[in-house]
Amino acid sequence: MTRTTLAAVAFAALVPGVALAADHVDSPAATAEPTADIADLYAWMTPDTEAVNLIATVHPFAGADATFSDAVVYAFHVNSAMEYGGDATETPVLCQFYDENMIECWAGDAYVMGDPTDPAGLSNEDGSIRVYAGLRDDPFFFELTGFQQAVGTVNAVAGGLAYDDAGCPTVDEDTSAALVGQLQSGMDGAEASDTLAGSNVLALVVQVDTDLLTAGGPLLGVWASTYAAE
Repeated sequence: MTRTTLAAVAFAALVPGVALAADHVDSPAATAEPTADIADLYAWMTPDTEAVNLIATVHPFAGADATFSDAVVYAFHVNSAMEYGGDATETPVLCQFYDENMIECWAGDAYVMGDPTDPAGLSNEDGSIRVYAGLRDDPFFFELTGFQQAVGTVNAVAGGLAYDDAGCPTVDEDTSAALVGQLQSGMDGAEASDTLAGSNVLALVVQVDTDLLTAGGPLLGVWASTYAAE
């Protein structure tokens, strides 16, 4: 079964930047296979735009003994195009583990195999692909109580909301300000805290030369998936 993070990530290949999406609580089918359960996807370019950094984290709230699965293929799908909405060319970046200390990854014609646990990364001969994998502190910042209070506010006013021509609900200025404040703070305006602080995930980090990913043009979009290895 495929686990997919579709909310994605789009960025111009010539402008360094970062984008991300998060998904920590899933259906029972997904959480039953934590090593295939994607929590976050991150993508950004190096300052010189010569390489693209791709990170997928899986296994939300991983324990100290958590390891990647050799029954799962971890995939970054990198689409390249000349313009937004234009025809895109996909270059998959695929990784598969053989045990917790052995991985192989492909990105176009680039290939690397070996132990990915060194924080400096495992590189192929020409340095066009570099990989790290291991247990890391969850990098996603989330204030759960403030979010829950904002949800409560939305639920309280939902029956009286008006909708614009695009079908989007509108709120008055006071409600809008209240929602923004709740999303930026803890319960009842308390200082925001990181609900995920101290939680771990399994992180797969792949750096790939930009030239390997831009067959369709300089504009890149990224999404990630996991699926059962054959």
